[in-house]
Amino acid sequence: MSTPNGLNGSAAPDAAAPVTRAALFGQLLGTLPDTLLGTRRDTLRDTLRGALLDTPLAPTHDPSRDDPLRDPAVRDLAWLLLSPDLLRPQSPIGALANPFETPSQLQATTAWLRALDAAPESLHLDLEATRITRLGRYAERLLGWFLQYGPAAQLVAAGVPLRRAGVTLGECDFLVSTREGARLHWELAVKCYLHAGEARESSAGRLADYVGPNLKDRFDIKLAHLLNHQLPLSAREEFASAGYPGPWTAQMFVKGWLFYRHGDTPADPVELDPAHGRGWWVTRSDWPAFAAAHARTWRALPRLEWLAPRRVALDEQGASRGKNKDESKDSDMAEGAPYVDAPTLAAQTSPQRGPVMVAAFIEDGAGHLIERSRGFIVPDDWPEHARHYATQ
Repeated sequence: MSTPNGLNGSAAPDAAAPVTRAALFGQLLGTLPDTLLGTRRDTLRDTLRGALLDTPLAPTHDPSRDDPLRDPAVRDLAWLLLSPDLLRPQSPIGALANPFETPSQLQATTAWLRALDAAPESLHLDLEATRITRLGRYAERLLGWFLQYGPAAQLVAAGVPLRRAGVTLGECDFLVSTREGARLHWELAVKCYLHAGEARESSAGRLADYVGPNLKDRFDIKLAHLLNHQLPLSAREEFASAGYPGPWTAQMFVKGWLFYRHGDTPADPVELDPAHGRGWWVTRSDWPAFAAAHARTWRALPRLEWLAPRRVALDEQGASRGKNKDESKDSDMAEGAPYVDAPTLAAQTSPQRGPVMVAAFIEDGAGHLIERSRGFIVPDDWPEHARHYATQ
């Protein structure tokens, strides 16, 4: 399949020394410290993360290495492909999707991402073709772009509806063909949940304790829907009559962030991947003391910026005074929220607005603000409501 801007979709030869997916993540976007990401690492990914997403949280940050990705949409795509999964494989049908079958595909994807970062206009045009307001839809468009033009698994169809007697039973997110001949059905979910349960490590972890910020979603309910409804769709008899005869191997593609009350260290539920992306949450009353101890520069993150760690170029006056410019002049992903100090941020976020995701930034010494951590400021009565919702 030909690719826009001359991007090469062919895989590179295997390197003599295999590189892991997490190290590529660090190279392209920046790795997070063990205290935020957990302890286990996927050895296929770990070596390549830092150079692509570059944040000061990378334990081996090296300013002399290749530049990280600059374009926000390309960074979000790299995060989607390389970040840790939220879940472990769930028996018997909840296998995890892997965009890369071989180290050569992983390294070819790194080169492809860098080429896309240098000329992202075609990706921007695709994203701007229809108005995107939901984070899940944004992630679908990014993953669909990779499957259509990238050097690994290839797109067969996206958004395939399953109907019976005129009634829609569901929709399969992606049908994928790998270069090794496998036929896969991927269900994509990008979720941000806050832990609202017991804080003690001795307490058994429960997936129900992970709730959406607006208390309209819960991780255990989402996983049950994936396992019992979405993943079995491609095995139904009606699916073959839709023009996509199987067999298809159903897999979950579940990414995101989980947020823990600052200072809490609860035990992970058995369903979670210990390496999942982690953040914090604090109440509005606790915010001033927390913020003063962590960073001087903050920003509220619009919903479409909830994927990759953020990275922006400082202007001559300094982005910390509310003036910043995105790395990509062509991208409309950023909504222009200013970079401010903690008191100003608190004044900008009304308690009536509900939980607000914010990020802390530091300067990297090379003309950029780099995300140090992210979390939620929640209303003071939110924890009580969240605990009640978690036990319903």
